[in-house]
Amino acid sequence: MSFSVIVPARLASTRLPNKPLADIKGLPMIVRVAQRAALSQARQVVVATDAPTVLDACRQHGVNAILTRADHVSGSDRLAEACELLGLDGQEVVVNVQGDEPLIAPAMINECAAKLRASPGCVMSTVAHELDSNDHGAAEFANPNVVKLVTDKNGIALYFSRAPIPWWRDGQGQPQAGSALRHVGLYAYHAGFLRRFPQLEVSPLEQIESLEQLRVLWHGERIAVHISPERPGPGVDTPADLERVRSLF
Repeated sequence: MSFSVIVPARLASTRLPNKPLADIKGLPMIVRVAQRAALSQARQVVVATDAPTVLDACRQHGVNAILTRADHVSGSDRLAEACELLGLDGQEVVVNVQGDEPLIAPAMINECAAKLRASPGCVMSTVAHELDSNDHGAAEFANPNVVKLVTDKNGIALYFSRAPIPWWRDGQGQPQAGSALRHVGLYAYHAGFLRRFPQLEVSPLEQIESLEQLRVLWHGERIAVHISPERPGPGVDTPADLERVRSLF
């Protein structure tokens, strides 16, 4: 299986300034992410950044990196430019690994890429896992920062939402075992679709939920979902998250 990993990294972050360069046991976080991604079956791992300082940090540690424009409104737009700069064929599978996931599981990257390869008619694939039917799962189910999704019987995404879906009428806010799925922000695309994505009209649903994958569904395209038996490692959004990840290293 041949695919590329692109890690979009912008320096601006409201909750954690200079996040890609945050030190994790002697290495910048963006380098840690790239090193984890390199343990997958990807034929190449490339960081796509808008900041020369991030570019330099990657190159100092042997990580392939390219400089992209600073005016991109989303990570997908940055990936689209990266596909052009790298000259990727339209059928190449590209996995988007977020630059704040230094504990991403290499096997999960492989599974996301394989799901797209095995899903004709889909322009994207992504990953989810079941929410537990306990107090912790209920808290995640109700949390608008935790994205939920529902699929059809073939594992194709029907909808993504910050709201608790599907709503179990008699469950008093508890997620129903086997049906409530938490979205993992890992995506695989065909490079040709990535190039087309920035030209698609922005969806009203995307603006309401602040979830750009809804633009894909709104335009009638299909997203395949791999249901992972494991949860991803913790990402880094805040200083507290950073300390937690440092302790795990």
